[in-house]
Amino acid sequence: MSPSWTVSLFWAAAAACVVVALAFVLPALLRARGGAHKTARRDVNVAVYRDQLKELDADRANGLLADDQYRRARQELEARLAEDALVPEAAPAPGAAGSRKLGFTLAAVLPAAAFGLYAWLGNPAALTTGPAVPAAAMAGADFGELIRRAEEKARANPDDGETWALLARSYAFMERWPEALAAYERASALLPQEASLLTGRAEALAAANDRVLAGQPMALVQQGLALDPDDAKGLELAGVYAYQQQDFAQAAAHFARLLRQLPPETPYAQDVLALQQEAERLAGSGAAVAVGRQAPGAAAPGAAIRGRIDIAPALRAGLDASDVLFLIARAGEGGPPVAAIRATVGELPLEFVLDDGSAMNPGNKLSQHKQVTLVARVSRSGEPMARPGDLEGTLANVAVGASGVALVIDQTRR
Repeated sequence: MSPSWTVSLFWAAAAACVVVALAFVLPALLRARGGAHKTARRDVNVAVYRDQLKELDADRANGLLADDQYRRARQELEARLAEDALVPEAAPAPGAAGSRKLGFTLAAVLPAAAFGLYAWLGNPAALTTGPAVPAAAMAGADFGELIRRAEEKARANPDDGETWALLARSYAFMERWPEALAAYERASALLPQEASLLTGRAEALAAANDRVLAGQPMALVQQGLALDPDDAKGLELAGVYAYQQQDFAQAAAHFARLLRQLPPETPYAQDVLALQQEAERLAGSGAAVAVGRQAPGAAAPGAAIRGRIDIAPALRAGLDASDVLFLIARAGEGGPPVAAIRATVGELPLEFVLDDGSAMNPGNKLSQHKQVTLVARVSRSGEPMARPGDLEGTLANVAVGASGVALVIDQTRR
């Protein structure tokens, strides 16, 4: 849908909502309550007198009233009718005029107030501003064309920090790390107080250097977190670095703070939760490994899953035998991790056993579930947290206790 149609539909819907709101309020306020009440009472009285007159006529015709009795009753009835019908109307009640004024005031002020508050507190620019670059790419936009336009705009406006920031994030999304690093450096020089540019620059610098976070990348992360302690990329990188340094308590603290900012149902949030739980477990146990090797423990009878992991031939190119492989069992589709093992690409095809000895959290074991979703991931970063470019295979609704499970890594994560 074009932006003009989006804007038109939005304002049409907003105007309709205002009209509906006024339709509930104005009729009662604008109604002339005093005069209407008086007129209605008079009409009722006239109708009653007519009925009484008909009854008099019927009583006379049936011989129940003599002529003189009929005349006196009719004269009395007509006198009362004249008294009610000809009495001057009372002036409208003071409240009626006030209600009318209030109604007209609301009719003028309510729409102006509604749209004024939206302009002040809302985000009118969002009606015409497109989605962020990564979201556009996910939606199937021509990402190469978007980058080309951003490059042209950056060349035409070399001092526009926002354009350089957009270009840097676009390069990072495409994993063009050297170009992303150069763009981040330019953007952060123009916008030195923007925390996300410092932490994005740290990620690009580490990615261009075999994902080594020690040194300048972590110095940039610390600068970014000093500007914004809730910067998501900064918390992620700080957590990963603390994890690598086996400072599991600090890693858990970073991941917990990051997790509070994420929608809990997203796979990214579930990965962060897994890292947080594992870091907390390792901090409490004093262990020095992140995810255990295959070491079946004391599981409940039948509470193991046995199978084989392999990778599609088309995805083998470019992999190293030392690349890290994770097998993760989740509760349901996208639920929290239940169990995990760690291996290497060189061990593929890998015969695996998942049981309670592979639990990520002692309070959430495999034996407590009937079905799980298995995810096998070749991690380019060496960490359980999924990243673009990782290779994955997924198998849903795997029964706990199943054997002969075949899981193939056949997708590249976007």
